[in-house]
Amino acid sequence: MSQRETVDIIRSRLPRYDGDELAVEPRSDSGRLYHIDLKKDEVGRIALLPGDPGRVPQIAKHFRDPTPLRAHREYVSYGGYLGKEYVVALSTGIGGPSAAIAVEELARLGVKVMIRVGTCGAIQAGAKVGTLVIADASVSLDGASEEYAMDGYPAAATPEVVMALRDAAASLKKKALVGLAASTDSFYVGQGREGYGGYLPSRSGALLRDLQQARVLCFEMESSTIFTLGRIYGLKTGALFAVVGNRVTNTFKMGAGIEDAIATAVRAVGLFKRYGV
Repeated sequence: MSQRETVDIIRSRLPRYDGDELAVEPRSDSGRLYHIDLKKDEVGRIALLPGDPGRVPQIAKHFRDPTPLRAHREYVSYGGYLGKEYVVALSTGIGGPSAAIAVEELARLGVKVMIRVGTCGAIQAGAKVGTLVIADASVSLDGASEEYAMDGYPAAATPEVVMALRDAAASLKKKALVGLAASTDSFYVGQGREGYGGYLPSRSGALLRDLQQARVLCFEMESSTIFTLGRIYGLKTGALFAVVGNRVTNTFKMGAGIEDAIATAVRAVGLFKRYGV
């Protein structure tokens, strides 16, 4: 018996759910995906993706008929309407791996448009605390993106989504910079900060200056993964961040600009049809 025949026999004996092997795409008996704990009839075409679970109800305040859906691990979700469009807000937790799971499972349920609504640390003096950054692309310094695509694969937002976010900010008279973010897997050493006890490899010590010279606007931890998966899977993606800290001016304010970021994302959803999103 060949190896291929052996594999086929083993697969034929595995339990299945809707034609898929349970271990390949784990679901509950009611069809809920393993991590985000949602099923198809609970989502729509669009998802807003904050990192922080606590930011989900903040977003849901802007929904008509907001409904709490599920809370499982770092994935807290609400559904509701923005105009006539049903939208889900789902937290992704911190970093590329958990964001990749959110994108994977939302896509399996039929979501086509995903917008990260987060925070960032600016590395250019002009990106002041409390302002917004709209990322049109990201430098992939994360490991999750490398699991999906070769080195050098572009992590780019969907241009029409970027335009909708930019115009939404302008209509609300919110200052927003459009440009590059850098996504990392580490908040400390990976963003050029000293680790515990002063630990800082030489490559990390040069990182901040190198990115500043390359005109990167900020550090954050999820957008490159979302953009990369979006391109691979044919999804429409975007990201905007509230600047809560600035490494050049050494300023920080907890929660600065977050309500502006949420309001901008919400307004952008209303502009999507104008841009064919």
